[in-house]
Amino acid sequence: MLQVRKIELLAPAKHVEIGKEAILHGADAVYIGVQGFSARSAAGNSPSEIAELVDFAHIYHAKVYVALNILVHDDELTEVEQLIWDIYRAGADALIIQDLQILNLKLPPVALHASTQMDNRTVEKVQFLQENGFSQVVLARELSLDEIRDIANNTSVPLEVFVHGALCTSFSGCCNISQAIAGRSANRGECAQFCRLPYTLQDADGQTIASRSHLLSLKDLNLSEHLEELLDAGVSSFKIEGRLKDMSYVKNVTAYYRQKLDAIFARRPEFQANSSGETVPFFKPDPNKSFNRGFTEYFLHGRKSAISLGDSSIASKDSISSKMSPKSIGEKIGTVKDLDRHFFTYSGKTPVHNGDGLCFVGTTLAVAHAPTELVGFRVNRVDGNKLFPAEMPRLEPGTVLYRNFDHEFEKILSKKSSERKINIELTLAETPFGFSLTAEDVIPAQVGNNVRRQPIPSTIAIPFPKEPAKKDQKENIQTQLSKWGNTPFQLTKLTNHLTENWFIPSSVLTDMRQKLTDAILRTRKLTRVGATLAVAHHDVITNNNAIAHHETITHNNAIIHHETITHNNAIAHHETIIHHAIDNCKGDRKGRPYEQHDWKQGDTGVVMTTKQCLRHELGYCPRAGVSHTSLPKEPWKLLTGSHTLNLKFDCQNCEMQVIY
Repeated sequence: MLQVRKIELLAPAKHVEIGKEAILHGADAVYIGVQGFSARSAAGNSPSEIAELVDFAHIYHAKVYVALNILVHDDELTEVEQLIWDIYRAGADALIIQDLQILNLKLPPVALHASTQMDNRTVEKVQFLQENGFSQVVLARELSLDEIRDIANNTSVPLEVFVHGALCTSFSGCCNISQAIAGRSANRGECAQFCRLPYTLQDADGQTIASRSHLLSLKDLNLSEHLEELLDAGVSSFKIEGRLKDMSYVKNVTAYYRQKLDAIFARRPEFQANSSGETVPFFKPDPNKSFNRGFTEYFLHGRKSAISLGDSSIASKDSISSKMSPKSIGEKIGTVKDLDRHFFTYSGKTPVHNGDGLCFVGTTLAVAHAPTELVGFRVNRVDGNKLFPAEMPRLEPGTVLYRNFDHEFEKILSKKSSERKINIELTLAETPFGFSLTAEDVIPAQVGNNVRRQPIPSTIAIPFPKEPAKKDQKENIQTQLSKWGNTPFQLTKLTNHLTENWFIPSSVLTDMRQKLTDAILRTRKLTRVGATLAVAHHDVITNNNAIAHHETITHNNAIIHHETITHNNAIAHHETIIHHAIDNCKGDRKGRPYEQHDWKQGDTGVVMTTKQCLRHELGYCPRAGVSHTSLPKEPWKLLTGSHTLNLKFDCQNCEMQVIY
């Protein structure tokens, strides 16, 4: 018997309407933030709004995960407990959390997902989370394919990986630069994005290595060409980043990954989508047309060759950083050919439209001698290969042009741009008092490690006198029962079990179809899809026992095995365990979490741990063969505004620390 694994495409939702469109464009699940306690504080939603999204999602057997993935203050725990119950009553399928202290609350039986903010990058860490009730684990973005495979081979909990979108420079959950400099904690959803600023890099003698470059700003992740590798490595959920992204971004990128996965499923029947309905977009999805800083596969296949300092190519394939700019680059469309006073000609096969936004690497008119940067302009009018900008930028023949706003593409996405239909089979039959109409509805059901499909029929029966018809009724019956219009359903098969050619008026057939539609929708909306309990043992939660052995937390002892937590920024302010459960990426030298530290001038601490090693990125990596005598004198430092950040390189682990 073929072992089938359900695969999930997980899309972001800033708000309910974006969540609905994500589902219509092919998402098997969406994740959405809750007001006040989400790692994207600008993307919070109320429980009633979440309930509206749940009702819509469950029609397609899609799931809704609610992100409550920040560190929680002690005085907020009562409010958070009540909020979790409200989220559960709203019908949410899972809760994404970062703070392990949430496990110490009295929780409903809602599934728990371990946020990537827990920095889940070791087998031991994922085993710990699995053993203590988490039903899905979001892995760290920095992991290689081999590391993911190793975790999958040594655990059974479903693994979720990011496949597209913005990358944090630091290991997630281990970034405190925003807290240290601006008093805004990334672990409280208030990141000030200091990684996107321009920095000047200097050596120990004050010599400039790089000037005003976005050295900590990373390109966007794009693993669309590696989905099958990830499936074979054991991944079950493919996550698109972007709870701050707009509607058109989510529509386009979700539809793109839906098509990529469906193409794999067509060849590999052992994989199936974890929701129902066929998605048909009314456009050609293309991630290059949505916001991106250039794309990288990050460390999926290990670290790539070092990039020389003189390489200013904005789309350099092996570089993981977007040093020129943190702004959107878009798609390459061609090069500048000739210049005139009010227009220029370009060479390229990609058509440009009125209203398009173009950009290039250069300098602005206002600052002629500024360092190179991404410069954008709007095209007012197009005449063949002649482009008339709103304001003529400083261009040169041969300049490479990119389009980061496609006016025509965005216009398509601003309207209805996809539909999703659920195939149903109908059976028309007789009853002693009239007629019945039954739809075979199907929901996924989990049985152990196997997945099967469990038909759930919905039936409508109406009393109606049986009278022989003068004309053959088959054609009219087929016509009337095929009219599903704007509903989520479409008829794939109609079985007629009538013993005679009974007369059934069109109005009666229409009424039966409409009532059946309502019945199917009610059944689907009330189904908490794939609902396994939040934890391996329900009493672990309902009896207020935080994890497998509650006493390991309440008595100041480390959580089961301390080493399983050492890469985790798990707890915010909980005095009972912070001395044992907070590691170096989380707390200051006195063992306090950074959220409790009152930063003063002269204070120092590691505020970021990252695999974005600037020695490697700029071509100075000793492990790549660069002589130590050729290295600029250390310690190196990054300068921006009035702030100085010192760098420490850990060649053994191929990591870099940023110290404030």
